[in-house]
Amino acid sequence: MKKFNIRKVLDGLTAASSSSASAQSGNKENDAIPESLQSEHFQLCKTVRHGFPHQPSSMAFDPVQKILAIGTQSGALRLFGRAGVECYCQHESGAAVIQLQFLVNEGALVSALTDDSIHLWNLRQKQPAILHTLKFSKERITFCHLPFQSKWLYVGTERGNIYIVNVESFTLSGYVIMWNKAIELSTKTHPGPVVHISDNPMDEGKLLIGYECGIVVLWDLKCKKADCRYNYDEAIHSVAWHHEGKQFICSHSDGTLTTWNVRAPAKPVQTITPHGKQSKDGKKPEPCKPILKVEYKTTRAGDPFMVLSGGLSYDTLGRRSCLTVMHGKSTTVLEMDYPIVDFLTLCETPYPNDFQEPYAVVVLLEKDLVVIDLGQIGYPIFENPYPLSIHESPVTCCEYFADCPAELIPALYSVGCRQKRQGCSKKEWPISGGNWGQGTHSYPEILVTGHADGSVKFWDASVLMLQVLYKLKTAKVFERARGKEEKPSTDIVDEDPFAIQTLSWCPESRIFCVAGVSAHVIIYRFSKQEVTTEVIQLLEVRLQCELNDVGFPDGAVEQTPTLPTPGTTSSSPQESEPTPPTSTGSNSSDGPRDNVPCLKVRSAPLNQSPGYQVELVVQLLWVSGEPPQPITSLAVNSAYGLVVFGNSNGLAVVDYLQKTLLLHMGTLELYSPTEPYLRQPRSPRKTQPSGAVYETNEGTNITEERCKSPTSGPTSPYNSDEERKQQRFMQKVKSKSRRFSKTVANDFAKMSRKISSPTTEHKPEMDTNNAFARSRSSSVTSIDRESREAISSFQLCDSFPRKTDPASAPGPSLWVGTSQGAVLAVSLSMPPEGDQRLQEHVGVSPCGTLVRLKGGVLTMAFLDTSGALIPRPCELWFEPNATDQDRERPKRRPPASPPAYSEGQYAVVCSEKQAKVVSLPSHSCVHKHNITEASFVLRAEVVQLAGGLCIVCFCANGHIMALSLPSLRPLLDVNYLPLTDMRIARTFCFSNLGQALYMNSSMEIQRITYIQETCDNLQEMLSELFTPVETPEAPNRGFFKGLFGGGAQSLDREDLFGETTAGKASSSLAQHIPGPGGMEGMKGAASGVVGDLARARIALDERGQKLGELEERTAAMMASADSFSKHAHGIMLKYKDKKWYQL
Repeated sequence: MKKFNIRKVLDGLTAASSSSASAQSGNKENDAIPESLQSEHFQLCKTVRHGFPHQPSSMAFDPVQKILAIGTQSGALRLFGRAGVECYCQHESGAAVIQLQFLVNEGALVSALTDDSIHLWNLRQKQPAILHTLKFSKERITFCHLPFQSKWLYVGTERGNIYIVNVESFTLSGYVIMWNKAIELSTKTHPGPVVHISDNPMDEGKLLIGYECGIVVLWDLKCKKADCRYNYDEAIHSVAWHHEGKQFICSHSDGTLTTWNVRAPAKPVQTITPHGKQSKDGKKPEPCKPILKVEYKTTRAGDPFMVLSGGLSYDTLGRRSCLTVMHGKSTTVLEMDYPIVDFLTLCETPYPNDFQEPYAVVVLLEKDLVVIDLGQIGYPIFENPYPLSIHESPVTCCEYFADCPAELIPALYSVGCRQKRQGCSKKEWPISGGNWGQGTHSYPEILVTGHADGSVKFWDASVLMLQVLYKLKTAKVFERARGKEEKPSTDIVDEDPFAIQTLSWCPESRIFCVAGVSAHVIIYRFSKQEVTTEVIQLLEVRLQCELNDVGFPDGAVEQTPTLPTPGTTSSSPQESEPTPPTSTGSNSSDGPRDNVPCLKVRSAPLNQSPGYQVELVVQLLWVSGEPPQPITSLAVNSAYGLVVFGNSNGLAVVDYLQKTLLLHMGTLELYSPTEPYLRQPRSPRKTQPSGAVYETNEGTNITEERCKSPTSGPTSPYNSDEERKQQRFMQKVKSKSRRFSKTVANDFAKMSRKISSPTTEHKPEMDTNNAFARSRSSSVTSIDRESREAISSFQLCDSFPRKTDPASAPGPSLWVGTSQGAVLAVSLSMPPEGDQRLQEHVGVSPCGTLVRLKGGVLTMAFLDTSGALIPRPCELWFEPNATDQDRERPKRRPPASPPAYSEGQYAVVCSEKQAKVVSLPSHSCVHKHNITEASFVLRAEVVQLAGGLCIVCFCANGHIMALSLPSLRPLLDVNYLPLTDMRIARTFCFSNLGQALYMNSSMEIQRITYIQETCDNLQEMLSELFTPVETPEAPNRGFFKGLFGGGAQSLDREDLFGETTAGKASSSLAQHIPGPGGMEGMKGAASGVVGDLARARIALDERGQKLGELEERTAAMMASADSFSKHAHGIMLKYKDKKWYQL
């Protein structure tokens, strides 16, 4: 029989009554505060993608539309025009793109994939769509060629055969070039795959076919036979024509280039090895690396250009990839930063039978896009206008700011334009096609990215564009290691010691603060004047607190719940925590490292250019052999002049105006001794002398005595040799584990803990069994260390940190969120502005716990009684290096009117599991919502939309949610993106006005919107790729060439490849699949004139086959009518002179 428990019954009644009261209060608040946001105001969709294409594989260029297309190994297509014109689309199969071919000036693109399919893309609409797909079933596609102004696509296969596709109907022609007919008896073996197809520039009826084995065949399309065959011993990689059609050049696998006359197939006219060493005895040069591609372009007024990739000597091991430009007698080798994927030479004319007049070379690298100017001496590169340098150093964190001050972007651009690369070409960017979209919103948007090399980039993200504004290098503050033996002495990270961990920015005051992985914080001020800093201001902090170890200056704390020990409190920050210089710190092999920062601050004078300039550097120190823990949260407030940061040991409050440390304490010290959430230690511990920070036992550092979370108290001392051995083993494991990157390790450890840890809260427990406590102390130590309560979020604002009379006015306060779901308040006493602010200390007084939630606290915000967001107090920007007269102006933003929130406030708190709205100053919960049970929230923000406020969340299971404020009513829940990469979790961020973004790869940023209005206007906001442009006139043949037939000869491909002459292809060779870009897919997908043109063109494409059949029937009827007419005319002539009686 189940035991009856009266206590559980009472608890249930209490919970029911409290929930009903909360519900009544919530209903009352709903009546008092109307909410305008509804579910129909929300919709999730992707907008644009920025950055360099991840793993590029192919490239194409439209010389008339001036559009560049790049395909990737994941089946993605990126199209680029002028600065700000870019588009992203994706093949559903995800197969790699092996080749791209533009239908020049037709607004269409053909893509060939490794899954043996070819696709026709319609680029006449803002969101390109696939019109047709042809899937080959028996042969593998290796090469494609589409002649200029032709609708017949040549497709080469792995078996050596060539098929012909009508790009209008995307059907196969019956005309096939079989490999055995092409080579006949010229070789006894299979020639291999087709590696090149091109038609003679002066004779469209002659097709040049290159096979991998080294055989080149000139095929006569009309006679259906090979005119000539050219044999070479080495494999072929590419072929290029001379524009007159009399010669062509082949690149081979041994680093040679062979030049052939069309009418002399016996041997090449010339064989050269551009990078081969010529032997003294006149023998063949030494073989080199393969020349992967060669292009031959002619000019009217000078020598031709020959551009090639590869072909370097084998003794140049370790040398980077190079592009070689041969012009006349000069040979220029251009070294690239990354391996070359492909390159294209841009020419003035699209016609292959005219002088090409090359002016630039587009080089596609594995991680960059370079355009070289061929018209200037030295071949300088063009300045790239695209945001392709996001991955210049790996992105470690990012923040997204919308509706920034209007003067901020011009200010950043004015100082950033001086950082542009010198020596670039002065000409305009040659890829200049497309038009910008007509954006309906024009508010400023700024993206800030932190990188692994310590750099920070500010980007203009307005109107669905992305342009770098300014780059800040934080590593300049520290000494650089000159050799391997002088690397920074830190065990936190082996690589990237300057990597940015987190950042905080006040756009109004332009105060900027970053925290690095080496446990350092740097505060910057924005200045338009150049200054030289003789000595960088440095503040060192020992944030390794014990239960009774809390430090703050006298007068800085009004009344603390937990009094510090006498040995840890003094009259100044310098006395409370001695911070000797690095040189005096203990950093020898004889004892534990102590009072040593991870990085050494620069000692020489620092010349700071206009822009962000260092104000103060704060470094956490090693304590008794323990490295400082990574900083997990950071906040700056310009109105208070304070910077706060925290980690798993506790928090620190720094006054950057006075360059002093106001407070540093463990998370446990923030709790009041009477806190209901304060949990007791799990096991007893021996008392230690007051002020001791660590204990040592035979040279082994005891790390368990650091500040613990409320769930994990200090452990018992070591009472057995076995425990000492276990502890030494744990220290060895820990020392080994520090060799890995701390950033990645922390992220994945956090992920694994959140996924595997239970969601229920642990109740306080008291261990009275000393024997059990001693036996478990060493084994549970690592678990306790991992479950330590860390600081997860901050908020500095004017609020009610204590339960006070509602008539009292709010005051400056600091709100602290922890990884265990606690929200703690700290009251701040600010001195008056002016000189007193620089002389008197800021008062700091912990006030205990406000509320408790499930999971770590992610974000906090405050609303007034009308439900409007209370802005954070901030200071307006002023020139820090200006004279005193220039500074005499209002520096602070005018505060909100006191009636707006003096009567009360609502605190909005969101954690990894829950969201709560708490009424202030009563500290009563008025609304609560459980966001998720099976998963957890990775990123949450309180955002301002056009229609009101809401909380937006991104969960680990891929869901994006929105909750109304203050009622926490669900507005949006979409399963968008499962978390498959920690990069997504680290970089996902929301901003005001319904925008969000994340890094979907190491090189690309994906932007999304969750507002219905933005989704409806997306078509107008996107850029146009296709613009009506007239095709240049064909080259003039000249009088004598026209008279004697020396010009280009055309070919009626329709008559040769059409169904009437060539017949139908076998249906088993390929399957035609109509694309989603048909009429049904086009409905609502395009707008304006371009949309009408696209719909009309698709309708014509769909009717193409029917029109062809109708044309054939019409021709047959005309032939029948002509025959009938002739027959009738003959009868008429036979009987016209006869009388009626002679009939």
